[in-house]
Amino acid sequence: MKNRIVRAVAGSFILISLLLAIYVNQNWLWFTAFVGANLLQSSITKWCLMEQILNKLGVKD
Repeated sequence: MKNRIVRAVAGSFILISLLLAIYVNQNWLWFTAFVGANLLQSSITKWCLMEQILNKLGVKD
């Protein structure tokens, strides 16, 4: 369950930031890069801030 939420949030952030980059300002692409960098970092270190937040909210695996 937690993995699905993390993936859904990351995917939503990427799509929203791409839409904002197209319709508002290209600087929103930095947010897209930030999300991608965090995904890469979490795959290497096996630590994810979103998982920590979900743990504190009581979401089960």
